[in-house]
Amino acid sequence: MADDGEHPPLHTSDEREPVGQIGPEVWLVAPETRRLMAALSEDGARTRFVGGCVRDALMRRTGPGPYDIDIATTLHPQQVVERLSAAGFEPRMHSAGHGAVQVGEGVFSYEITTLRKDIRCDGRHAEVVFTDRFIDDAMRRDFTLNALYADADGMVTDYVDGMRDLAHGRIRFLGRPMERIAEDTLRILRFFRFHAWLGRPPADANAVSACQAQAAGLDRLSAERVRREFLRLMEAPDPCDTLALMRGTRTLERILPARTDLAALRVLVMMENRGVSGGTLRPDAIRRIACLMGAGCADPVPYSAETFARLSLTVAEARRLEGLLTPSADLWPDPSTDTAHVRVLLDTLGREAVTDRLVLKWAVERSDAAATHGARTDAWLALLEMAHSWDPPPFPLNGRDVLAWGLTGPEVGATLRGLRRVWAQSGGVLSRDDLFGVWQPGVSPRRFLDGDSG
Repeated sequence: MADDGEHPPLHTSDEREPVGQIGPEVWLVAPETRRLMAALSEDGARTRFVGGCVRDALMRRTGPGPYDIDIATTLHPQQVVERLSAAGFEPRMHSAGHGAVQVGEGVFSYEITTLRKDIRCDGRHAEVVFTDRFIDDAMRRDFTLNALYADADGMVTDYVDGMRDLAHGRIRFLGRPMERIAEDTLRILRFFRFHAWLGRPPADANAVSACQAQAAGLDRLSAERVRREFLRLMEAPDPCDTLALMRGTRTLERILPARTDLAALRVLVMMENRGVSGGTLRPDAIRRIACLMGAGCADPVPYSAETFARLSLTVAEARRLEGLLTPSADLWPDPSTDTAHVRVLLDTLGREAVTDRLVLKWAVERSDAAATHGARTDAWLALLEMAHSWDPPPFPLNGRDVLAWGLTGPEVGATLRGLRRVWAQSGGVLSRDDLFGVWQPGVSPRRFLDGDSG
């Protein structure tokens, strides 16, 4: 697939009338976007936005940024680099063989690819040739709603009926689902991820059948690719029906090979979406995974690195998930316990960990109970508000203070921990002098060593 450097011949055989227009999106009207598109459209070269940026703009789902903008062009990669360099950009050749050039970072990030056509694919790596036809480029994409193009003015071209599928919430493969999945097994997870975010029931039967038939191929994917798609799926407004579909097609067990609790997750998602705790509770993929695995129950799935190997968790994520799958009752706040205990947990575990435990245990309780009493709900909400507002001043004592009392060895740390418990139980309002009053000279520090701070 040699690049001779010549401009591809210009044909209009694949032209279509525009079928819609995207609004004045921030990324569309940005000066750098307009300057970039002007440089790539000189001398009759055809250049259009494509994929997620067009799809999300049509659905008015574009967020506040940063913006990842995909662009397709008839220009070959070296031509793209030359034109953008002349226009004052700093392009980076990402993959010359696949026609990808990257520009920018931060708020606006652009990836410009030459129109391509697949001629061979081994399940992960595709061999492509450049083309001058947008319809060829469209047909190599995974789903119809990802094959929408828009010009510099926002006029949308649709070659594959993607607009209709987008409007009706249909996630539909381009071509035969079995063949498209065989080209890249990650498309199984992409199908479910897009269904969770954009789909409406019922899911496309041919796609679901193909995903089930080739689910074993997920085992051969790298953990990093699985992680990216699955965590994005778990961040959808309500992933529960999609997860049930994955469980029914034997694909969920390839990611989380253990029992899953969708009942509690449905309650957790409802709590997040209904603005529990004044809207401060946001969808969180790790918390939702913990809920799936029984966090908040008496017998959650034991954490092990092997169990979650397919998610390629970061060290911080793994520690958080391991903590949430620890059933120790002392670490799980409950409205029936003294609020002083919750304050100690806030001081030792932190606001995020306590909030996780509160909502997870509440979700399990609500999923198990036929009805929830108003007083119990108010008590849970009060604890969540306590966690949300927890912001005490720094602990006012240190080791030098305890050493001044004549303590040595393990008594120093034990006394500090005991006094800190007293301070946390008060909500962090006790001052240095108050804590000096708690310590009585001549009284054995053994009560702190024994964990009794009363």
